[in-house]
Amino acid sequence: MILFKERLKELRIEKGLTQTQLAKELRVNQRTISNWEVGERQPTLDTLEVIAKYFNVSYDYLLGLTDE
Repeated sequence: MILFKERLKELRIEKGLTQTQLAKELRVNQRTISNWEVGERQPTLDTLEVIAKYFNVSYDYLLGLTDE
């Protein structure tokens, strides 16, 4: 099963963004992106909504519950 950390990194790379660039877009610290991508932390529900809207994907996709 794909996890959030994998989906986030995959989406970021597909958009050609560095962690720093994505952090600026989401208005979080680069270290926060790094922590998410290695699975040390998870975003809040509010932040998950921002991420889903930014990448134009569903919560289920971000969380690895669906591939669509």
